[in-house]
Amino acid sequence: MTKDHRVSRRTFLSTAGSGALLAATIGIAPQFIRPGRAFAADALAPGMIGGPTGFEGAERYQYGPDTPEGRAIEALKELKGAGKAPDKIVLGLSDGSIGQLTQPFPAGAPSIKELFEKETGIALDIVPMPNGQEFTKTMQDISTNAGQFDIYAVEWNRLGDLAETGGIVKMDDFVAAHKPEWDDPERGYVNGAKGVSLLNQYRGSTYGVCLDGDFQTWNYRTDLFGDANEKKAFADKFGYELAPPRTFKQLDEISTFFFRPDQNMLGSTDLRTQGWGYTNWYQRFTSMASPNQFLFADDGTPLITSDAGVAATQEYIDSLKYKSPDAISWSWPEQYGNFGQGGAAMTCAFSNLPKFLDNAGNTGSVITGKVGSFLPPGREIDGGLVRRTVLWFNLSASISAQSKNPEAAYLLLQWLGSSRIYSWMTANPGGYFDPFQLSNFADPLVRQTYHDYHMDVVRESVARTVPSINFAGATAFHSALDENLVASLTGAKTAQQAMADTAASWKQTFDKIGSEKMLEAIKTNKAAWPTVVDPIG
Repeated sequence: MTKDHRVSRRTFLSTAGSGALLAATIGIAPQFIRPGRAFAADALAPGMIGGPTGFEGAERYQYGPDTPEGRAIEALKELKGAGKAPDKIVLGLSDGSIGQLTQPFPAGAPSIKELFEKETGIALDIVPMPNGQEFTKTMQDISTNAGQFDIYAVEWNRLGDLAETGGIVKMDDFVAAHKPEWDDPERGYVNGAKGVSLLNQYRGSTYGVCLDGDFQTWNYRTDLFGDANEKKAFADKFGYELAPPRTFKQLDEISTFFFRPDQNMLGSTDLRTQGWGYTNWYQRFTSMASPNQFLFADDGTPLITSDAGVAATQEYIDSLKYKSPDAISWSWPEQYGNFGQGGAAMTCAFSNLPKFLDNAGNTGSVITGKVGSFLPPGREIDGGLVRRTVLWFNLSASISAQSKNPEAAYLLLQWLGSSRIYSWMTANPGGYFDPFQLSNFADPLVRQTYHDYHMDVVRESVARTVPSINFAGATAFHSALDENLVASLTGAKTAQQAMADTAASWKQTFDKIGSEKMLEAIKTNKAAWPTVVDPIG
């Protein structure tokens, strides 16, 4: 995917103006859970061998010996005792996420980094990677054999490209030996084994450990939707009750209703810019059939030139009518800034939007207490409602093939990405790692940070999430889609021509990589797609 059009999250945080004022996320915590500094004395619950202490509810994040976290820590101690563990593990991490590992949270707690080092005796060396440059920095390390890292944290879509370089480690043997339990039916990934396949695997093998939950989630203004005058005016015009949209037809109608440029009000600000907007095209396209409209046929033929592809693209173009005149250049800073200023009725964003904008600690936001969430809109097909959202940008951690200590690196990732430690980490407002595990959505601290009204919607959105392309060639596939969608938005191409040109480019990429690899990757990718279809009523 194209990186040049992205605004660095760190750059955004240091930028003046309304966007930075409203959406500066690092350091904005709900007032009742400000991070602390003290490292309290050990007070583990009975039967626990590790985990944080020093704050109310800490026992939720502690672990016994027969847990994924406990097995990881005990194995690291054994390696250390046998002289087979490194003195440090070097983790390359997106700079906007580091605070969740280094900032103590909540008051009285240690940091993630402090706890790991205390329990294992192994230093955790976290090297900042500029947001948007994770893949570039990783490829430089691989191609030059620099060996600067034990672990890379890179966008999930790049997993296939990295695996095909041979620059990251296949983790299957470590998974079998240490039993991470990612598919645990009570604590593990939403969608169980399908979720594991979606987030951690490429062509059936584990190459990454998910450390993020960037499932695109829809939000709306409860004050607007609950206003009696707005409700009456809408019902009079459209003949049905004003409520969060269940279909794309309703989304477009409600967005048109609220589009009032003379009042600085936009309808819906789901993004349209290069590098960010195509995820919203995905939602429209993949809901065109039941249970899914796939991107490729089983023989690798692109399906986007179909009537469904052209119709989804035309809808994507037509939706500009209720957006900012600058919508094609907006990315998430403008989106978050506008929504925090009360400038839109609806939007689709990362799941952290309420965490940062519906927050009394963010004095620049005018929408605190006025935000709601809803499941993605969809389409009524064959007696059911097909709703799909998408996973995008999500960070996944992989082990460098140049690491001299790959097992120790894996054990850190098992500990960090398992349900107890990850719940504690994702609740921390010091970074961007968002919830995606069943345990996260039930956790009281996470629900405080992200809001009760939002967490259940995010969990159910995850269950309706399709994977964007995550196999070898993902960069080329998405670049072609991205460029042609932008051309259609500017009027340089029709919807039909944009899809035809995208498909032609996709066929070239397919042929370059080879049909054997591509067909296997398409098959395993499809296995992770959801089958949830909602009732129409």
